[in-house]
Amino acid sequence: METGGEPLAFMTAKRRSCDNTHPNCFVDRTHQFSGTPVTSRFKMPTGTTVDALKGTKSPRLADALQSARTNFTNANPRSFQSHLQATKFFPGGNTRTLLHSLPFPLTFKAAHSCYLTSLDDGTYVDFCGEYTSGIFGHNHPTIKEAIETVLQTGWNYGGINDRESELARMVCERFKLDLVRFTNTGTEASIMAIGAALAYTGRKSVLVFSDGFHGNVINFPVPRPEKSVVLPHQFIIAPFNDISGTDQVVLYQPADSLAAILVEPVQGAGGAIPATSSFLQYLRNLANSTGAVLIIDETMTSRLSYHGQARKMGVQPDLMTLGKWIGGGMTFGAFGGKGRIMEMFDQDNGILAHSGTFNNNVFSMTTGIAGMKIYSEEEVERLNGIGNGMITRLKKLLEQYGVTGHPCDENAKGINEVCPSIRLPRMYVSGVGGMLAVHFSGPEARILKSLFFHHLLQHDIYIASRGFISLCLDITEEHVTKFVEAFEKFACLFQDDLRFCWI
Repeated sequence: METGGEPLAFMTAKRRSCDNTHPNCFVDRTHQFSGTPVTSRFKMPTGTTVDALKGTKSPRLADALQSARTNFTNANPRSFQSHLQATKFFPGGNTRTLLHSLPFPLTFKAAHSCYLTSLDDGTYVDFCGEYTSGIFGHNHPTIKEAIETVLQTGWNYGGINDRESELARMVCERFKLDLVRFTNTGTEASIMAIGAALAYTGRKSVLVFSDGFHGNVINFPVPRPEKSVVLPHQFIIAPFNDISGTDQVVLYQPADSLAAILVEPVQGAGGAIPATSSFLQYLRNLANSTGAVLIIDETMTSRLSYHGQARKMGVQPDLMTLGKWIGGGMTFGAFGGKGRIMEMFDQDNGILAHSGTFNNNVFSMTTGIAGMKIYSEEEVERLNGIGNGMITRLKKLLEQYGVTGHPCDENAKGINEVCPSIRLPRMYVSGVGGMLAVHFSGPEARILKSLFFHHLLQHDIYIASRGFISLCLDITEEHVTKFVEAFEKFACLFQDDLRFCWI
C-alpha cells in the first residue's frame, strides 16, 4: 500500500503536548469535520492507497521507485498474473483493501514457521505477522494438532460444544473479566461493546480518537475520506494522547450524553503509537465522572502483556474487546468485562440478544485453548523483549545516520497528526514490544515509505506496506539482525533524503 503525504484538511482546536501545539479535529453525529479548513505541509502519511509516484518533486526518488517496481514486476510474473485474474472477480483484485500494494501485491502459496513463499517461489521472513493475528507462526505443531483434533471430531455442530466454556474461563481469568461473549472478529467485538454501552447507559454519544481503528466500520483516519462505511453512531472524535484537547471536545457535548469511551492502549492501524499512562488514566477518570462506559480495545495489544496492556498501565476497563491471536490463528473476537453490563446478554434475565453462526465454531474454540496455553506469561515477556530490543537497535541506527529531528516523543503522536512548531524526523520508529512501525514524514514521505517496502522485499523481508510490523513466536534475534541490516542499508542509501531539513 502506497501511503501518505497530503496535508490535513480540517483542524479545530489546538492542543499542548510536550511544549508543541497540535491541531484537534472532531466530528459530529453525521461524521463531518467541523472547524476552519487549514492546510499544512507537515502532514504525516495516511492509510489510503495512493500512487507514490504522484506528487513527488524528486526525479531521483521517482527513478529509484520506478526501478524498484520494474524489478519487482520482473521477479514476480506469477503474482502479477494472479492479480490480473483476481481483478475479474474482486473489485480492486482483492477482498481485503489493506493488502493491496503497488504495482501489485505478492500472492503467497505456502508458509511455514515465520516464512512465506510466493507463487514465484520467493521466500520471505514474515515480519507482518498477519497484523498481530499470526503470533504462533504458520504451522505451530500444537496448533496443528488442535486442528487435526477437530478434523477427527467434526465441526459445525449447530449447538453448544464442549470447548467453548473452557476457552471462556481462560479468557476471563487471564484478562480479569467477569463475563465474556465470543464473536468472529475484533470488528464484531467492537460493534457489540458499543451496542452494550448504549443500551446500558441509555445515551447516544461515543468518544473515540483520531487515527483510532476498531474495525472496518469503526475507524477514524486523519484526514478522513469523503465516503466511508463507518457505522452511523454519534461518534465524537478527540485528539489521541491529548488530555487538554480531549477536555475541550468533551466540554462542547451536552451533559449526560456520553455513553462510551473507546480507545486502544497502542494504536495499531494508526502506526503503533502507544497511549501514555496519564492519558489512559484521564479517560478512566472521565468515564467515572460522566457515567460513560470505558471500552479498552485490546484486539491487538493483548499480546503485549499477559493481562492486557491497559492493566499493565494501571487502568481497569469497564469492557474490553479482544481478537486476533486469541483464536489460535483462526477467526476470533470477544468482548467482556463488568458483570453488571454483560448480564444484559443473559437470555433469562437480560434485555439484549447476541448470536452469530460461527461465534463458537469448533476450530476457533479448540485452537484458542491451545494458543492461550502456548502464549504463556514467560513467552509474552520473551517475545516482547525481542521486540523492544529491535526498536532500540533501529532508533540507534537512525541516530547514527543523522536522521534526527525534535519529535517531542514520537510515541506520543498519531501517525497522521501534524506539529507545526517542531521538526519531525524524516524517518522514525514507534511501538511497544512485538508491535512496531516505521514512519516517514515530510513532502516525500509517501515515496520513501514505498521505497522502504520494496527495499525490504529485495532483502527477502515482508512487512505491511504501510510500515507496520508484528513479531511471531518463531522470530529470533537472528531474524531481527537480518531486518536491522536491511534497515541500515536503506538508511545509508537514502541518508541525504532522510537528513534533509525541510523546515
